Amino acid sequence: MTSEVSYEGLPELEEEATGRLRAAGTLDDLAQLEGEFLGRSGRLADLQKGLGRLPADQRKDAGLALNAVRARLREVLDETGTILEATERSRRLELDRLDLTEVLPGRQQGRHHPVTQTRDRLEDTFIGMGYAVAEGPEVETDWHNFEALNIPPAHPARASHDTLYLDWGEPESTLVRTHTSPVQIRLMQSQPPPIYAVMPGRVYRKDTPDPRHIPGFSQIEGLVVDRGITFADLAGTIETFTHAYFGPGINSRLRPSYFPFTEPSAEFEITCPICTGTGCRTCSDTGWLELGGCGMVHPNVFSAVGIDSEEWSGFAFGFGIDRLLQVFHAIPDMRVLLDNDLRFLSQF
Repeated sequence: MTSEVSYEGLPELEEEATGRLRAAGTLDDLAQLEGEFLGRSGRLADLQKGLGRLPADQRKDAGLALNAVRARLREVLDETGTILEATERSRRLELDRLDLTEVLPGRQQGRHHPVTQTRDRLEDTFIGMGYAVAEGPEVETDWHNFEALNIPPAHPARASHDTLYLDWGEPESTLVRTHTSPVQIRLMQSQPPPIYAVMPGRVYRKDTPDPRHIPGFSQIEGLVVDRGITFADLAGTIETFTHAYFGPGINSRLRPSYFPFTEPSAEFEITCPICTGTGCRTCSDTGWLELGGCGMVHPNVFSAVGIDSEEWSGFAFGFGIDRLLQVFHAIPDMRVLLDNDLRFLSQF
C-alpha cells in the first residue's frame, strides 16, 4: 500500500465507513464496524502508523486530515449507537409488556367501586349544570382547613378527638382534611370571581365506624361566587340538582341551621327516594331525608381570601357521597363499602 494511494483515498474511506456505520442493524454490528475502522488494528490506525513514512512537508496535512475523518466517523458512530440503543430498549420493553386488557371467555370484567360510580354521576350532573370540577390536596394546613373558613380555635371540630393531625411542622398545624371546603379557599385564592365549581374528594375524621359513619369517606361541595347572588339562587340550585339527579318526583327543602363559614345557613333535605315521601323506616316516617348543609358564604371567608364582599356574594353547599349512595340504594350499613366483598360490589 503506497502512501499516495492510502491518504488520497481518505474521502472514499470516510464515505464507505459512514455508509456502513449508518446501516448497522444491531449494537453488535456497530461494535464490529467500530473495530474495523476506528479500533487499534483498524484501517484508520494503519494509516496513522504510516504517517512516519511520508515526506516531512506532507506529514502535517495528512495527520490533520486523518484526525478530522476520525472525529467525523466517531460522531456517526455515536449517533447510530444512540438510535440503536433506543430501538433495543423499545424492543425489550415490548417483550416485557404485560397485556392486562385480555378478557377471558366467561369471566366478568372489573368495574368501578359504587362510591366512584356515584362520584362520577354527581360530577356529570353538575357539569351539565355549568359547573367546573376542582380538586385539592388531602393533606392540608390548619389555615386552609379551619381558620380561613371562619372556624375559631376553640371550635370542637379543631380538637384532636375529631381531627387527624400529622406530626409535621408546628403542633396541630398540618392535618388530613376533614372536609373538601379547603379546596374552595384555594380556588378563591387562585382565580378571581365569577366562580362556579364543585369539589369532590376524600376526607377523614376520627369517627367511630357504625352503620352511618366511617372515618374515611367522600364528599362533594359546591361554590358559586358572582355579583348579585342571593339565597334564592341557592334554593333554586339545590332544587335543580335534586330533580336532575333523583328525578322529577323528588323535591328539596331548606331548614335553618348554623355553620361558621356560611350566614345564613341551612340544612337541605330531599323527598325520601325510598318511599317517595309517604314515610318509611329510612326517613323515620317523615317523608324527608337530610342530605347536606348549605348557606351564603360568610363575609369573613371572603375577607380571608381577599374578595370584596361588598361587590361579590356567593353560596356553598356540600354533602357526603357515601351517605348519598347509602340512601339512594337503601344500604343498611355504610361499613360494607369498605369490605370489598364481591357479592356486594357485583350488584352495582
